[in-house]
Amino acid sequence: QRVAREMQDGFYVNLGIGIPTLVANYIPEGMEVMLQSENGLLGMVRFLLKKPSMRHDQRRQTDRHRAHWRVDLLLGRVLRDDSRRHVDLTVLGAFEVDVQGNIASWMIPGKLVKGMGGAMDLVAGAENIIVIMTHASKDGESKLLSQCSLPLTGANCIKRVLTDLAYLEIENGAFVLKERAPGV
Repeated sequence: QRVAREMQDGFYVNLGIGIPTLVANYIPEGMEVMLQSENGLLGMVRFLLKKPSMRHDQRRQTDRHRAHWRVDLLLGRVLRDDSRRHVDLTVLGAFEVDVQGNIASWMIPGKLVKGMGGAMDLVAGAENIIVIMTHASKDGESKLLSQCSLPLTGANCIKRVLTDLAYLEIENGAFVLKERAPGV
C-alpha cells in the first residue's frame, strides 16, 4: 500500500519477484499505471496466489523451482523483455541492503539458485528504486546492515527501503527513519 502512494498517472513501474508483485493490488482506482514484472509481463493488473494442486511436500520434490503464481493481464498486453524502456519506478525485493545503498537480492551461499534474474539490469538502469522487504530474516536478524554480507546485485544504487516495520531513506551513510508502519 505504501509503495502505491509513490505512483503517478502514466508511470511505467517494474515490479520485482515476490513481495513487490503485491504492489499491483494497491494501485488507486482510476490511476493509469503500466506494470512490468521482472519476469517480462507488461500490462499486469494484479497478483493472485495460485492454489497448488498437490501437497506441499510433493510439490517441493517435483516442482522445486517453479513459482506458482497467477497474474491478470490487461486485454492486448504482451509478454516480453522490456527492461531497457524508460521505467519511472522500480520496486525490488532484497535479502540485504546496507548504508552505502548496496543491495544483495539474488543469492544465498549454499542454496541452489537458478540465476540472478533481471535485478542487476534494473538497478543499473533505474534511477527511482524502492526496495520492499521484511525488516528481519527468518532467523530474526536485521536485513538492514552496515555492510552486505551476500554477493551484491548492485552497488550504491538504493536510496529508499520499505519494510514491514518502517520506511527508511539512506542518507550520508545511514538509514534515516521517515515513517513507521501502522501500529509500530
